[in-house]
Amino acid sequence: MLKRTLFFGKKCYLYIKNNQLVYKIKKDDNNEEEKRFPIEDLGFVIIDNMQITLSMPLVEKLIENNVALVFCDSKHLPKSLLLNLCGNHIQSEIFSHQINAKLPLKKNLWKQTVEAKINNQMLLLKKLGKDYIDLLEYKNSVNSGDSTNREAVASKFYWKNLFSHIEFKRDVEGDFPNNALNYGYAILRAAVARSLIGSGLLPTIGIHHSNKYNDFCLADDIMEPFRPFVDEIVYNISINNPNAKELTVDMKKSLLELLAEDTEYPNIKRPLMVGLSQTTSSLARCFCGKDKKIIYPELG
Repeated sequence: MLKRTLFFGKKCYLYIKNNQLVYKIKKDDNNEEEKRFPIEDLGFVIIDNMQITLSMPLVEKLIENNVALVFCDSKHLPKSLLLNLCGNHIQSEIFSHQINAKLPLKKNLWKQTVEAKINNQMLLLKKLGKDYIDLLEYKNSVNSGDSTNREAVASKFYWKNLFSHIEFKRDVEGDFPNNALNYGYAILRAAVARSLIGSGLLPTIGIHHSNKYNDFCLADDIMEPFRPFVDEIVYNISINNPNAKELTVDMKKSLLELLAEDTEYPNIKRPLMVGLSQTTSSLARCFCGKDKKIIYPELG
């Protein structure tokens, strides 16, 4: 079942009643507007206003139902994430396998991840009628652990060709459309972290990323092949808004629709939010020795 994503950008009060999230906002001195959403239908709740008030019983119920609660900062960019830490009934067993995973396994899993990322970058450039041939060579030359850093070489070629219609350099602090990419990647990261926990994995312990200050190293690893799904949305935003500098509400809405984007898995098409669980559960099986391949989707 595809879970709903709720975005709250106005001053309001959020609380729970009869197992429903209740949204209440004052329209004027005498009138209030109220909307209700069943908790079991929700996958993500995004808070994008410093004056929003949430009740603690609501927060508890959201976490119990594995709803990812995302908080935006004063710049309206997703900044923090609240997740359920008990997402799977055999979690301790999977944790043990993940923690004790040997280096050759991690290197092989990272090789697969880089190959899948470059493949989706290639498919996006091809879809947009742009030069992509070099990426095929980079994808086919990825070594165990990506020891020759094909990921970085491919990315340099990819960014140059993807945004060839504008002057662009990928920089998290850079001008538009960098802020749109940042927003989309933050939503994607939250979705991957939520799915990892649902599959009984620790999002902190990565297969490649290992920054001691990063609580979501594994999420940062597994989201890599999904980044081109964000890039396609941002590319279309940049084409339709050639003079844009800041993110608008409509742009954010387009980026939130990422979670419902179709992804091509072997023999089946799934919305990205649903497909993620297929990827993360396959990763859990790899850690447990039941499989050797992570199942990543292809960009359609």
